[in-house]
Amino acid sequence: MTRRRTNWIVMLLVALGTILILFPLYMTVTIALKNPEQMRQSIFAFPAVPQWDNFARAVEMTNFFQAFGNSVLVTTATVILTLLSNSLVAYAIARNMQRRFFKGLYFYFVSAMFIPFPIIMLPIVKLAAGLNMTNLVGLILLHTVYGLAFNVFVYVGYIRSIPEALEEAARVDGATTWGTFWRIIFPLMAPISATVGILTCLSTYNDFLLPLIIISDQEQYTLPLVQYVFQGQFNTDFNLAFASYLMALLPMIIVYLFAQKWIINGVTQGSVK
Repeated sequence: MTRRRTNWIVMLLVALGTILILFPLYMTVTIALKNPEQMRQSIFAFPAVPQWDNFARAVEMTNFFQAFGNSVLVTTATVILTLLSNSLVAYAIARNMQRRFFKGLYFYFVSAMFIPFPIIMLPIVKLAAGLNMTNLVGLILLHTVYGLAFNVFVYVGYIRSIPEALEEAARVDGATTWGTFWRIIFPLMAPISATVGILTCLSTYNDFLLPLIIISDQEQYTLPLVQYVFQGQFNTDFNLAFASYLMALLPMIIVYLFAQKWIINGVTQGSVK
């Protein structure tokens, strides 16, 4: 009886969580397919006559495909640079934690996670402007550096679970530290690298504040920035805005559908370790 009651509670919580996740998505699709008159009649009902031209108008108003290309470029470059650079930094720290310098460096990176972004926003703007980094390249570098604190924290914990005997055996066979990392350690870090890559992808693609203060050229705007065109002083085009939101959301849904096996694989391998 206790087990049956527990199963009902779990099922109820799962159903509630599913509703909380799917309802906002349903509202996004519903509003995106309505015109203002249909929204005034009923905001929750699915439209009898879907307004598919909302998507074409949203694409035209936001220059969607150019902004999408900018977002894809920034996100892809940031993920690649993050995995290559942050894993190297974490490896150097994890294998030298007994030294005072590297231990202090680790806590220095971890402490950066507790600094709110608005506090460092003005210095970042002045620094980026002084170095002529108010462009997509500067945005990629800033995203990579800004995620360093959390990624080092995650990577170090995982690397320290990898036996050092593997590196000692490779060193006996004549492998250098550089070769040992790329041929042995980095492949073993695939589960945690997948997690870091997915989190970096989501945060970079959806980021609004950093591109807002860095990018000055409208030709280089990313998707979150161009969505702001729907916000007027006296009104908001909700149907066009939600149509644009839905198109911007679709790539991340596809990424999750393809990447969920890596997430599950990373969790299971991490539990075995």
